[in-house]
Amino acid sequence: MKRSAIALLLAPLFSTAVFAGSYTGPGAATSVTTVAAAMTAADDTPVVLQGQIVKRVQDELYEFKDATGTIHVEIDDEDWPAQSISETAKVKLTGEVDRDLTNREIDVDRVELIN
Repeated sequence: MKRSAIALLLAPLFSTAVFAGSYTGPGAATSVTTVAAAMTAADDTPVVLQGQIVKRVQDELYEFKDATGTIHVEIDDEDWPAQSISETAKVKLTGEVDRDLTNREIDVDRVELIN
């Protein structure tokens, strides 16, 4: 009895729905692709930005710039690629807008070095 109860509790974790992508049809959220657009976007808006990480502000907070402006980005240690990245390297950041009452930044999920 206990095994079947545990199996029923764990079944949703292994279903294909957990590993599925996101909705892309009508009404789906589109990704913001510039710093200027991210500065006016709503909280949790998906972003894909290309530019440079120009400096470290504190612990996991960095300043990112593209042709349209600069914004702070939060990058967790485990989200960095294996390669070293300098302030002149071009990168692609994937994440979402994190907006609160006083500021706006990007919560980065993935950092990719662009060749």
